[in-house]
Amino acid sequence: MRKKMISAILAAALCAGLITGCGTQASTAPASGGDGAAAQSPALGDGVLTVGTNAEFPPFEYIGDSGQPDGFDIALIKAIGEKMGTEVEIENMEFDSLVASIGSKTDCAIAGMTVTEERQKSVDFSDSYYDAVQYVLVKKDSDIDEADDLVGKVIGNQLGTTGDFLVEDIENAENRQYNKPVDAVNDLVNGRLDAVIVDQNPAKVFQEKFADDIKAIDGAQFGFEAEKYAIALPKGDAALADAVNAALKELKDDGTFDKLVSEYIEQ
Repeated sequence: MRKKMISAILAAALCAGLITGCGTQASTAPASGGDGAAAQSPALGDGVLTVGTNAEFPPFEYIGDSGQPDGFDIALIKAIGEKMGTEVEIENMEFDSLVASIGSKTDCAIAGMTVTEERQKSVDFSDSYYDAVQYVLVKKDSDIDEADDLVGKVIGNQLGTTGDFLVEDIENAENRQYNKPVDAVNDLVNGRLDAVIVDQNPAKVFQEKFADDIKAIDGAQFGFEAEKYAIALPKGDAALADAVNAALKELKDDGTFDKLVSEYIEQ
């Protein structure tokens, strides 16, 4: 009887040791054949990367024919997720809510978002993936064509974007904020605004859509500086940043990134 009990105790101890060993291996193994960084990120603990976006910013994000968010940014983040070996879920929300949602409702955000010092107080950013500049949309018969012409004007923009910040610095300008940039453009067409400030690529999309009514002017003509888009990430999650940046680099190296640019931006 005593021999059986000792054997049982030894067997239990051996089993516990094996279980502990397996648990240690699972906690350090990489999620997808990488260097282990992805497995250490709290954002990827459930195997899903939940990504916030605002599908009102063509060609980077918009609602596609399927009724779901589509566009360059959406295709890019899904390709990044594939490289990382993780599922990607898209959450469509107001642009002004994206930064605040990271770490609670979402794991990160991609939405043609410019890297700014103010945003860097709340989130970290991936490596930049696109250079952009603001454009000014005006009526075709408008005489606005330089910075001084915007003084005292009624100017529309999307809430929380670079355009929103720029209007705040224009002397005596009335800042009209919209959740959707297309609503600002509609008000411009209908004479309720003097101008709209929006990023270059959507500006060109809107110019084509409203070709009879508006024109797009390069923001450099108004002294606007070039800016960089990046993916907003949780503050301090270096493992996730490393995984995202590594995947982004792979996509650029293997030609996938350029294919997406051709498909969505340069078509």
